Amino acid sequence: MELWLEQLLTLLALPKFGLSTVFVVSFISATLLPLGSEPAVFGLIKLSPQLFWPAIAVATAGNTLGGAVTWWMGLASHKVIERHQHSAHHLRALDWLERLGPKACLMAWLPLVGDPLCAVAGWLKLPFWPCLAYMAIGKCARYVLMTAALAGVFGN
Repeated sequence: MELWLEQLLTLLALPKFGLSTVFVVSFISATLLPLGSEPAVFGLIKLSPQLFWPAIAVATAGNTLGGAVTWWMGLASHKVIERHQHSAHHLRALDWLERLGPKACLMAWLPLVGDPLCAVAGWLKLPFWPCLAYMAIGKCARYVLMTAALAGVFGN
């Protein structure tokens, strides 16, 4: 058992297998768990600058797939949430999301509200594939901007 665990940790370690670590951290951070993936992306890029675009692509893929899982969680929770009454504030927010449609998922990259937004999109039964595409665009833009900004601040 210890050998298996050691091999798994070696597989996920930076920088040799850093892209797999970035994928896992990005995936988990897109669920409702409070975890940021930008430090993992920046750390890998700081150690291996040639991996800038692969790291952005892998982080975007992992974060988008995590957003898709959150969307499905929202869809599955539709019946549970439907039983509860909403305040006027919630009803306005839901109305806004319904009017905006899948384009609201462009904001899935925002801290605190982005991941629940994916769940609400699923709960509202917004079309999955357009939501996924908008999630990917927003999340990719976040990784490019955040990583470039961190590189500018902490660069050589």
